[in-house]
Amino acid sequence: MKGSFGDKAFYGLNAALLSLFALSCILPLVHLLALSFSDQAAIASGAVSFWPKGVTTTAYEKLVSGTNIVRASLNSLQIMAVGTALNLLFTLLCAYPLSRSYMYGKRFFTLAIVFTMLFSGGMIPGFLLVKSLGLVDTYGALWLPGLVSVYNMLVLRTFFVGIPDELVEAGKIDGCGEWRMLIQIFLPLSLPVIVALGMFYGVSHWNAFFNVMLFINSPEKHNLAVLVQQMIQSQQLMQEVGNLSPEDFTSLTPESIRSAGVIVMILPMLIAYPFLQKYFVKGMLIGAIKG
Repeated sequence: MKGSFGDKAFYGLNAALLSLFALSCILPLVHLLALSFSDQAAIASGAVSFWPKGVTTTAYEKLVSGTNIVRASLNSLQIMAVGTALNLLFTLLCAYPLSRSYMYGKRFFTLAIVFTMLFSGGMIPGFLLVKSLGLVDTYGALWLPGLVSVYNMLVLRTFFVGIPDELVEAGKIDGCGEWRMLIQIFLPLSLPVIVALGMFYGVSHWNAFFNVMLFINSPEKHNLAVLVQQMIQSQQLMQEVGNLSPEDFTSLTPESIRSAGVIVMILPMLIAYPFLQKYFVKGMLIGAIKG
């Protein structure tokens, strides 16, 4: 069926606006990538736009050999992997019972949890609590306070509520207890939602910056986000690299190293997202339309 002129105009305008928005996100990344592979003369003259000039990999070589970026990357990976696993586990354990109509006090507990979305103790009481638990300068301070995201828990709970009661009743007839019901029936059906929530949790942990600066005192425990922030806002990176050979000065600038650091930080997320996109889209849309 042919669309009307108004429909075509709407879709055309929509495509144009989305294209502009996509370019506004992609072009800065392309510019950083070009800077990280360009030599000093091209960067100093302002000749680098979206294509590298005088291609060189010195910035990445010095970034790996002259800084603790490898250790910071491993720290980020540890924070993300353990944190995401804990988040998903406790989000599941919170969402499942709240989705069951026969849970005693379900309404009270739901309202109490939602209350925390509107009111919180604040940064200072939160820090004092973490300190009293002995978690300062440990990764537990990053994992425990945000163990369950209320919004993500409500998304998963809403999906669990939409699972047909016939499946639950069939499971009970077959002798399923609550744990078996959760693992063998609810988990397989909710895989797209869980992957989508895992992406939210994972990106949050990978980009963790403020909490790391607040709770982690040891520099050797800092993650990649903190290292990149230090590279962008100070000359600490150049001091750490140190002892550059005369040949390096012809191809290396602070801008190229900082750009390389930003690229290294966002590269894992760029690689992972295409493989998880189908689960992400399905997980965000599932349950929006019920049959």
